Amino acid sequence: MKTRKLANLEVSELGFGCMNQSGNYNGPVPKDQGIKTIRTAFENGVTFFDTAEVYGPYINEELVGEALQPFRDKVKIATKFGFAINGTVALDSRPERIKRVVEESLKRLRTDHIDLYYQHRVDPAVPIEDVAGAVQDLIKQGKVLGFGLSEPSAKTIRRAHAVQPVTAVQNEYSMWTRNVELNGILDTCNELGIGLVPWSPVAMGFLTGKYDPSTTYDEKTDFRAGFPRFSKEFMPLNMPIVEWLKDYAAKKGATPSQIALAWLMAKSPNIVPIPGTRSKTHLLENLGAGRVQLSTADVHAIDTSLTKFPVYGDRMGKDHMLSIDYSV
Repeated sequence: MKTRKLANLEVSELGFGCMNQSGNYNGPVPKDQGIKTIRTAFENGVTFFDTAEVYGPYINEELVGEALQPFRDKVKIATKFGFAINGTVALDSRPERIKRVVEESLKRLRTDHIDLYYQHRVDPAVPIEDVAGAVQDLIKQGKVLGFGLSEPSAKTIRRAHAVQPVTAVQNEYSMWTRNVELNGILDTCNELGIGLVPWSPVAMGFLTGKYDPSTTYDEKTDFRAGFPRFSKEFMPLNMPIVEWLKDYAAKKGATPSQIALAWLMAKSPNIVPIPGTRSKTHLLENLGAGRVQLSTADVHAIDTSLTKFPVYGDRMGKDHMLSIDYSV
C-alpha cells in the first residue's frame, strides 16, 4: 500500500478505525475475531490504527494493544482522551487528567509511546492552549509523538497549533457529511500542513449501499438508532445519493465504498481515511479503494453531482452534537 504524510507522521494511505470491534455500531465482536481482523488489516498493508480510551470504554485499547503487539514497531497507533467516561458525554481535558490517562492508555496499548494523541472533543472549560501545553510536555517526555484534535473548529486548530504543532485533525467527512469543506477545516489543514483523518468515511455504512429505509438499529447497542439521518422519517429522503453512488461505482468498475474512499483520498494528499469494519470481506473491499484512480475532472464531476442531494437530519444525536466545537 502507498503511504501518506500526516504532517511528519508517515502512515498507510488508508488507516483502520478499530472502534466498532468493541461496539457502538452493533455489539462487540469476540476478542479473537477482533484481533484477527486488525491483524488482517496489517497483513494487507495498513500501518495506521485508530482507537480511543472511551471505546468500550477501555477494552478497545486493550484489544488494539494485544493485536498489534507482535509488530508494534511497524505500525502507528492513534488514540484519544477527553471524555469524562462517567456514563454521559461529559468532557474533561484538564491537563492533570491528560497526564494521568496517558499512562493508562500506554499500559492498555502495551507500548511506551503513542504515535498520535488526539483530544477527542474540545472541552470548552479548558483553554485549548492548556491542552496543547499538556500534550507538548508528553511529547518532550517521549510518551507521545504527535498531537491531534477531533471535531475542532478552524479557530481552535490555529490556537492549538500556535502552542504545539498539530499533526492531524480527525473530523467526520464523507460524501454525506461535507462540513469540513464549508467551515474552514479543510482549508486550514491544507494551509498549515496538518493531516486530515476522516472518521466514518463511508457514513457509518450508509454509503456502502447495504442499508435501506427498512433497516433497523438496536437502541441498546447501536448509536445510529438515535441519529436523525438514520430515522424512519429521514432515511427514505436520504436514499437518492446512495442510488446515484451505486450507478457511478458500477460505471467505474468499483464498489460504492471504494468510490467513497477514493474520492476522499483524491481531495488532498494530506487526507487519510480510517474506515472500520468487523468483516474481512469488507476490509479487503475497502483497501481496494487505493487502486481506484479518480482524476481532478472526476472529483469535480462527483462534487457537482453531490450538490443535487440535500442531506436530511443531523449527523449525530443531540447530546453528541453538543460536544462539537463551533468556536469562530
